[in-house]
Amino acid sequence: MSTHDREYGVVLWGATGFTGRLVADYLAGRYGATDLDWALAGRSEDRLADVRESVAADHGDGGDADDGSEQAESLADLDLLTGDAFDRDSLDAIAERTAVVCTTVGPYATYGSELVAACVEHGTNYCDLSGEVHWMRRTIDEHHDRATETGARIVHGCGFDSVPSDVGTLLLQTHAAEELGAHCDEVRGLVSIRGGAFSGGTIASMVEMYREGAADRDVRRILADPRALDPPESRGAPAERPQRGVGRDRDRDTWTAPFVMAQINEPVVRRSNALLGYPWGHTFRYGEALRTGDGVKGAATAGALAAGQGLLAGALSVGPLREALDRYVLPDPGDGPDEETIEGSSFEVRLRGTGASEEHPGGYTVEATVRGDRDPGYGSTCRMLGESAVCLARGEVDSPTTAGC
Repeated sequence: MSTHDREYGVVLWGATGFTGRLVADYLAGRYGATDLDWALAGRSEDRLADVRESVAADHGDGGDADDGSEQAESLADLDLLTGDAFDRDSLDAIAERTAVVCTTVGPYATYGSELVAACVEHGTNYCDLSGEVHWMRRTIDEHHDRATETGARIVHGCGFDSVPSDVGTLLLQTHAAEELGAHCDEVRGLVSIRGGAFSGGTIASMVEMYREGAADRDVRRILADPRALDPPESRGAPAERPQRGVGRDRDRDTWTAPFVMAQINEPVVRRSNALLGYPWGHTFRYGEALRTGDGVKGAATAGALAAGQGLLAGALSVGPLREALDRYVLPDPGDGPDEETIEGSSFEVRLRGTGASEEHPGGYTVEATVRGDRDPGYGSTCRMLGESAVCLARGEVDSPTTAGC
């Protein structure tokens, strides 16, 4: 059955969690129930009903509906689907009814594998917020070929990891090719974040990666491989590792610190180049760091951030310390900041590409900026994931690959 014939365009799996509620709220405000056929899904029908009641109350005049009361009634009638992340039959029953499953339930290495398998088997598109490189590699190895056969698009990293980096680089490279005659050989991203808070789900995923890495040498090898997500033909090609210590970007006159998400974003951008057929070249280089500013203050901030990340990585590598941090210190999955923090935070990713062409043999520079006016891990991420799901549901995908991971 074609996904165009499915009962729903999008099913939001994990709608009762903190991020899931934000995505539900975004879809309700943006599309209502008249511009998108969608449903809420999770383990508890009662909790799903609470989410449905909340979005109906908040967006009674949402979407593009002319009559606010009709819109409220429509949102109040959103279907509720229940299932369990470890019950394949329940996931099959959901996947076969929808064009897209949009999931916020992580850590994905723990809770996502059966859902991906169900979507692949039913030719159902899938998008998530995973930044778990070892698990992404696993889904590619296990499901890419079968997804290509069934027509399923399995798209990881549809939030702050890694949409600004990935789409920003595509924007920059497209401009360079069209206006300057050649793609950039290298792109560097500088990330600035104002306010915000780390997602409990992101922290849980990080803890899970270290836990699996401690128990499995192959996982450690994947996490250390800057081309971990590349297809086989380019897995062994040279690539820079993410920045570890304090850096200095002289072109943009700023100190830089390691960006914790670079170990996710950099392999994602490299995989995009590969899936597009290497239009940016087999030796294309991409890297990113956190911008900390100029002068003594910028250098001190970079040093403090680099040291802090190093200490955290060291602690997470030691079993007893990792379990103590996870239990007593780090936020739990489903935890998140208050609305004021979400609305009052922002981010900016400034990408700078360099290259040369026949028209510009001496070289050229191209810059692109991706901004978000809300907290990157929640307020902006819910928009990115929601729009990724709608893009897949409506087939608004311009890509040489029609299916796969």
